[in-house]
Amino acid sequence: MYVRVSTQRQAQAQTIEQQLEQLRLHSQAHGWVWSDEHIFRDDGYSGASLRRPGLDRLRDQVSTAAFDRLLITEPSRLARPVCASSASH
Repeated sequence: MYVRVSTQRQAQAQTIEQQLEQLRLHSQAHGWVWSDEHIFRDDGYSGASLRRPGLDRLRDQVSTAAFDRLLITEPSRLARPVCASSASH
């Protein structure tokens, strides 16, 4: 599970804990079990940067095939869409 919020405004709309709860419920509905070591979180990091502690740890675990699926609440949690990043420069 990967969760992220980058701004206080985002944190008010959907907190990290709310994202985790949504993903836990989805996992339980499918019978998927997650250990805490497979929860990756980045509080206060922008999606424009691919250098984030939680995302770095996630990439390290993926490279060792530590798990077979990744859950996110929406693609923007991993990275900002290319068109949005390009428009901001």
